[in-house]
Amino acid sequence: MGLYRDLPIENVVRRLDLVLPGEDGEPQTVGKGAICTARARVGAEPLRTLFGVTAERWGLESADRYRWHGLVVLGGDGVTLRVPDSPENREEFHLPGSARRSAGYPQIRGVGLMDLRSRKLVDFDFADCKTGELTLAGPLLARVPDHSVSVLDRLYVDYCLLHGIRSLGERRHWLLRARKNLKWKVIQRLGRGDDLVEVTISYAARRKHPELPKTFLARVIRYHRKGFRRRTLLTSLLDPKQYPAAEIADLYCERWELELAYDEIKTHTLDREEAIRSKTPDGVRQEVWGLLIAYNLVRHEMECVALERGVAPRRISFLYSLRVIRDVFYWAAMASPGSLPKMVKRMRLDVGKLLLPERRTDRRYPRHVKIKMSGYLRNDGHPA
Repeated sequence: MGLYRDLPIENVVRRLDLVLPGEDGEPQTVGKGAICTARARVGAEPLRTLFGVTAERWGLESADRYRWHGLVVLGGDGVTLRVPDSPENREEFHLPGSARRSAGYPQIRGVGLMDLRSRKLVDFDFADCKTGELTLAGPLLARVPDHSVSVLDRLYVDYCLLHGIRSLGERRHWLLRARKNLKWKVIQRLGRGDDLVEVTISYAARRKHPELPKTFLARVIRYHRKGFRRRTLLTSLLDPKQYPAAEIADLYCERWELELAYDEIKTHTLDREEAIRSKTPDGVRQEVWGLLIAYNLVRHEMECVALERGVAPRRISFLYSLRVIRDVFYWAAMASPGSLPKMVKRMRLDVGKLLLPERRTDRRYPRHVKIKMSGYLRNDGHPA
């Protein structure tokens, strides 16, 4: 379901030859109701376990390959995903607020931890849309590996969260944008637009979390890139010689890789559909984990091709790779087991044929909205 979003589920089962043959050895047909029953028997937990095992193996293996100054580069951010508008999903996942009274679909809120160099998910969790992003992010960031730097958005300026990243392991750093209202005391000028500062933690925060110190040291870096607004970064990378300010600014720009990865999941893997398929909460959970496994599988094959070609994984086209892998699964269902290694080799050759150009560093045109939102009233579908 994660790979073949454009096909009915019964067609996927038939085309991939997933039904065991009958007693006479002839292929059997299966109805849609039987597929739903079989999915319910499997449940979501085996898919969650499979995602955890593959994500940790593939993601951390890639992160170790593309270290920055000896640190694993991870990115953390939230994402929302629409689910079908059924009464069960409304009750379980809720409708988020909207300028038009409420959204059209129930939504889940997820938080992912990703290796930014290969765009593989290392960890993920999700809940209903009323669960806060930081609530989901806390356990994920507590599990980041040692000798790492987590690149985060300004929403994650949470003293308890940042303290947990540093204190629960060895050389676990963080890098994020500073909020406009954040105040600090400059301790030392390290360079132009580069200061060592002392941030005071409020009494209310320390009363709620007694383990927090009264103050902590951080580094403030101000920079400006052509075509973008001026930015102020806050980081625990305090050594200006080991971690130059210009390289830290370039590193923060890699956070956008996580946004691009979420776009690949929503736009390409889900084929721009409004919502995923499952109309029950258990089906939604199972489908989401399957979708993330499928995404990581495609990314894993892309990195294998990138290593063979000697290029960065970001230069392999995700959409083209997704289409090639879909075709291979079709033919693999009808091929003999002995021919599968040749098919995988041919698949990687096909994926490597389309190399994307090097990423440009400067914006050529200003940002503008190209298409205005629709002025039509929203169709509720259900009574409020």
